[in-house]
Amino acid sequence: MVDVATLEKRPPSTIALLEEMERAYKDLPMEAIVKQDILRQGIHFLPEAFQVIGEYKSKDYFIFSFDHIPLADLKDGADTKAPEEIKIHGGYFGLLKTVISTRNNPHSPYKMKSVDGIPTLFLGEISIGQAEYPPIPSWYKHKTKNGKFPGEIAPVIEWGYLLYLTVFRNCQYFGKDEECAYCDINHNYRQQKGAGRPYTGVKDVEDILEVLSWVDKEDQVAKVYTITGGSVLTSLKKKSEVDFYLQYPEAIEKAFPKRWMGKLVAQAFEKEDCQKFKDAGIEIYHPNYEVWDKQLFEKICPGKASWIGWETWIRRVVDSAEVFGPDKVIPNFVGGVELSEPWGFKTVKEAIDSTKQGLDFFMNKGIVPRFTAWCPEPYTTLGQQAGPPLVYFCELLRAWKETFEKYNLPTPPGYGEPGPGKAVFSVSAFMDVIGYSGRN
Repeated sequence: MVDVATLEKRPPSTIALLEEMERAYKDLPMEAIVKQDILRQGIHFLPEAFQVIGEYKSKDYFIFSFDHIPLADLKDGADTKAPEEIKIHGGYFGLLKTVISTRNNPHSPYKMKSVDGIPTLFLGEISIGQAEYPPIPSWYKHKTKNGKFPGEIAPVIEWGYLLYLTVFRNCQYFGKDEECAYCDINHNYRQQKGAGRPYTGVKDVEDILEVLSWVDKEDQVAKVYTITGGSVLTSLKKKSEVDFYLQYPEAIEKAFPKRWMGKLVAQAFEKEDCQKFKDAGIEIYHPNYEVWDKQLFEKICPGKASWIGWETWIRRVVDSAEVFGPDKVIPNFVGGVELSEPWGFKTVKEAIDSTKQGLDFFMNKGIVPRFTAWCPEPYTTLGQQAGPPLVYFCELLRAWKETFEKYNLPTPPGYGEPGPGKAVFSVSAFMDVIGYSGRN
């Protein structure tokens, strides 16, 4: 039995800690355990790690910063040269190829170095694995008629699998009384603009269609697009929230019918509005509920609690399954904010027990929540605090996997292949654990 009470005191990441997790969680692939630890700690890229052969895709900052320190404080090229994701394999634990989102942190114990010209990730003095950086799609070399680069308009993530269309790069939940406490979408927009980078706030439909025309002709890797952005409380470009977001799938599906699977990450809408998106061609709906506990939802998501409310949000998530089908409603929660200070639970057990209630509530109805691993970004209400211990993420993965298997649910569509060595979803390891039968 794992001693959760001891391990929740946030011991530093070491090989010994990973070995202890390996022994305690035989039901989880080691790829998932290591992935969650890297996501919670971030990566320190040494300058030599950028001196790799050939080109690679750097971070597009497609919606949030996902960094532990401000962009202006990143040194040694990490602000412009850090890859979007890494794919590690081999190393001390003999890992299968594992795709992990890059979160810059110069204080991380995980350091990316160069060994014989190959990027290699180290924990202390021990290699965790050789790393690959994502390739640049051929269509990234074009430029739109309006002078926009593809990575600004339709960046690709998940090792080329997903086109991520953040069509509104701000949010009208504004300020500490409304912004979600973990979210830096508004702050990230400001720091990108402050750095003098091209960073379009509201994306033009025609720009998106132009970029997608290149993807259509030149790309066979991308299978899915996601339409998302900040919440619209009043209007945007003289359109309501529903009408603003609806224009994008309508245009995409008209120009490229069924070319890619369409996903929508937005607020929890009523059924009649969900039907509009379904009719427009959206197949997967992500009405993210962020945190299950009602009191925490009200503290951590004050704008959503004030404008919509926890009960209404959860009811709308359930109702949306009548439109899309339960297997195609995949609400996200932010794994780890249940333990954030000052409002979170005080123990891992309390946090997991609460989250399990939500998992069971949804999965019993055929709805499969997924999660992203919380990254304590500096310009948020929660700020730069210690994130959850590794044992929390192991307990969360176990709870998610056990509940998923309890209800014999299908693999969530729109995420690529599941399982260690196959999963491309890079901001948590929920896809990595699916189908894993354990080890001796």
